[in-house]
Amino acid sequence: MKVFVTIQNKEIPVFADNLNKKTLKLLKMALDKKVEDGRMTLKKCLQTLISIEVIGCEAILHSFNEKDSLALSLY
Repeated sequence: MKVFVTIQNKEIPVFADNLNKKTLKLLKMALDKKVEDGRMTLKKCLQTLISIEVIGCEAILHSFNEKDSLALSLY
């Protein structure tokens, strides 16, 4: 399943096997919080974000530079 979320005025594709409204809401809340008060490494990843993959209760943030890709817990 593929949906789009808006982060920092960019449309980012989110891929998941089964994505429900609760998971999508948790993802959006976690990303908004990290944009505001996340560490520099996470902010750098969010600036170059190309896609998000949700696996269970984790979101894998894929960026242009593979070294900047991170895993983010949704709970």
